[in-house]
Amino acid sequence: MNSTVLTVAELKAKVGQEIGCASWLTISQEMINTFANLTNDHQYIHVNQSRAVTETPYGGTIAHGFLTLSMLTQMLVSAVPHIEGTSTSINYGFDKVRFLSPVLSGSAIRGRFKLAAVDERMPNELTVRYDATLEIRDNDRPALFAEWLVRLYLR
Repeated sequence: MNSTVLTVAELKAKVGQEIGCASWLTISQEMINTFANLTNDHQYIHVNQSRAVTETPYGGTIAHGFLTLSMLTQMLVSAVPHIEGTSTSINYGFDKVRFLSPVLSGSAIRGRFKLAAVDERMPNELTVRYDATLEIRDNDRPALFAEWLVRLYLR
């Protein structure tokens, strides 16, 4: 967890800036298989190495797009400063998600978070918009881009 704490005013002053970058995380075949079991999505491109090698252009199995998207949560918590007075934060949704490149099993990914907007809906309630990019190590093209909304409730 990022130990930096910002006030709401300090957060608002950072709109338009990168506010955090997570550490690299390796997506293992075990993670992909577990996600396949949880979601009942056992398409061969995710779980069958021999078929994925011979029948796809990827050269091996790839992570589910929603698996990579779900990794953003832990990356945000580890990379983005905590906002002073926050009692609860919730995932409010996405305005845009684009899966740009496949993530091969064994690849390392990390999230970069640009603070796009901070809106006060009412006293003690903020909607924070992040432009989230999920990078793949040694790949010029990111795995995904998302416009992510997080709702913060303040004490």
